Amino acid sequence: MKSTNMSSAFLFICRCCVACVPSRVLHLLQLPADVSEQEVLALALPFGRVNKLITLRTKDQAFLEMMSEDAAATMVNYYTTATPTIRNQPIFIQYSTHRELKTDNLTNQRAQVALQTISTAAVQSANMTPGGEGRGLAPGHSSVLRIIVENLFYPVTLEVLQQIFSKFGSVLKIITFTRNNQFQALLQFSDAMHAQHAKASLDGQNIYNGCCTLRIDFSKLSALNVKYNNDKSRDFTRADLPTGELEPSPTFGVALPPYGAAAFPPTFHQHTGETVIFVLSSFKVIYSVFFLFLGVYGDVQRVKILFNKKENALVQMSDATQAQLAMSHLNGQRLHGNVIRVTLSKHPVVQLPRGGAGQEEQALTRDFSGSALHRFKKPGSKNFNNIFPPSATLHLSNIPSSVSEEVLKELFSSSGFTVKAFKFFQKDRKMALMQLASVEEAIEALITLHDHQLDHNQHLRVSFSKSTI
Repeated sequence: MKSTNMSSAFLFICRCCVACVPSRVLHLLQLPADVSEQEVLALALPFGRVNKLITLRTKDQAFLEMMSEDAAATMVNYYTTATPTIRNQPIFIQYSTHRELKTDNLTNQRAQVALQTISTAAVQSANMTPGGEGRGLAPGHSSVLRIIVENLFYPVTLEVLQQIFSKFGSVLKIITFTRNNQFQALLQFSDAMHAQHAKASLDGQNIYNGCCTLRIDFSKLSALNVKYNNDKSRDFTRADLPTGELEPSPTFGVALPPYGAAAFPPTFHQHTGETVIFVLSSFKVIYSVFFLFLGVYGDVQRVKILFNKKENALVQMSDATQAQLAMSHLNGQRLHGNVIRVTLSKHPVVQLPRGGAGQEEQALTRDFSGSALHRFKKPGSKNFNNIFPPSATLHLSNIPSSVSEEVLKELFSSSGFTVKAFKFFQKDRKMALMQLASVEEAIEALITLHDHQLDHNQHLRVSFSKSTI
C-alpha cells in the first residue's frame, strides 16, 4: 500500500470513529501542529517498544505500532484514566482499524531509522528485567527516581520538580540535596509505572532553554522516609510533619528566565504560606505595575516605588503562588525598550507610609487590597486556568454587544499599537483575540487598555492568550 493511499485511509478512519477493536496500532488525535516524533514516543515508550510511527502533522494526528497488542491495550487502558498531554494539550488515543503499519516510501524509511534508535535506547534504559520487552513495564523497577540537574544556571526548587513530574502521575515525596557539587533529588511516585513514564519522557530534557538538564535513573530505594516538610524535603501525603531546623533560603543573584523560555514551566501550585515581594527594574509608573501584575498573574495588594531609586518598585501579591507565577512569567520581558528584572525581596510586606511622611513619599505607595479588579479572590476560579506567559496575542473579554471589531481595532490603533489580526470568538462574542506586532507591544497594550471603559458600565478585560490567529 502506498503512503498516499494509506494517509487517506487513516483520515477516513478518524472521521468515522470506528476504531474500537483492540489492535497493536494506535491512532493519536488532537496533537500540536508541530509535534515531534520524540514527543509522541514519550507517551508510548513506558509501555514497550514502538515498531513504527507515522505522523500526519497537517492533520494533527499520528499512528504508532506497538510491539504487541497487550502493550497497546495497557497504554490505552492507562490513558483512559490519566489523560495524556503534550505541551499541556490533551491528546486522544484510540485503537486503529489497521493491524499493522506500512512504511515503504523513502521519507517514512528515514523516520523509522530514527524511531528505532530512540525507541531501542529508551526501552533498554527503562526495561532491564527478563521477559519485560512486550509491555515495557518492568516489575523490578522502583517507584523512586534519582534526579541530577546538570548545568544548573538557574535555581531549581522542590516546587519546580513537583510541578514538572506531577504531569506523569501522583508525586508522594521529594527529597533534595547537594552531592559532589551537584543538585540532586529523590522523588517517589505512587507506583512504578508513573516513574517509568516520567523517566522515559524527561531524561535528558532541559528545564529551561539550554540549561538545567535532567539526568534521571531509578533509585535502589523502594520508598522515601521524609521527616520534615520544608524547602528541602516534602511528604505530600502528610501535612502534619514539622518543618525542622532549616537555614533561610539564599536570595539568588540571578532570577528565573521568562516562562516562555522554559520547556517545563513551573506554575507553583504549592502554597508556602508566605507573602512574597518583588523588586522590579525599569518601572516608573505605579499603576503600570499594578495593571501588569493584576491583569494577568494575581491580586496585587500593595505597590511601592522606591523613593531613592524610582526605577525600582516593590509589589506585594496576595500569596506566594501568585508571586512565583508573576516572577517566572515576567522576568526578562521587555517594556518600553528596557528589560524587566524580577527577583525575590527580603522585605516581608510593603509598609505603608507613616503619618509624618512627605507628600511625595506617600504618593509612591498604593494599597490595592480593596480593589474591585481582583480576579483571583474566589477559590477554584476559572481565571486560574487562563494564566499564560506574555505573547503577541491578547485575549479580550467583557466586550459589550454594541462594540464592533472596527471600534476595538481603532481603540488599540489610536493608542499607538499595530493590530495585525483580530477575531471574535465564534460562540461568545463577548470575547475576542487580537494579535499585535510584538510581545513587548502586547505588554504595553495590556497595561494601557486593561479596564478601559467601553460603555457606561462595562470595562475591557485584557490578558495574554496561548492561541494565535
